[in-house]
Amino acid sequence: MLHGSAGVQTALKNAAVCVMLLPRFLLAAVMLWLLDFLCIRRKVLTKMRESDLSSPDDPPLCVSDSNKMFTLESLRAVWYGHKLDFFKTARLGGAAPNTEVVPLDSASRRGAQRILDYARGRRPLILNFGSCS
Repeated sequence: MLHGSAGVQTALKNAAVCVMLLPRFLLAAVMLWLLDFLCIRRKVLTKMRESDLSSPDDPPLCVSDSNKMFTLESLRAVWYGHKLDFFKTARLGGAAPNTEVVPLDSASRRGAQRILDYARGRRPLILNFGSCS
């Protein structure tokens, strides 16, 4: 019976998250649609320009047919991004997440260590992730 109750709680939690994320997602979808609309409008203006005699001083107008913003793939990516942002553990002004540290050499595996295990007293802990650029 407990397993069924946990499943109901998970379903209710997922439904609540969807309701909370829906306004942000719909706003992003409308913005993507508007970007496509502006591209379509630009395409119509380009065709009109080609049919009329335009001035040689006018700058060229570049339009791409292959780059649509309002697609199912882009909407899925936006929804996924909103979900990741909602469930992230790091928040501005909040406590830092204490994630597990994976040592680079397998010989030094002496149990699970966490980032804050390396902090000493009141000294700030600095993490350098490096760069490959």
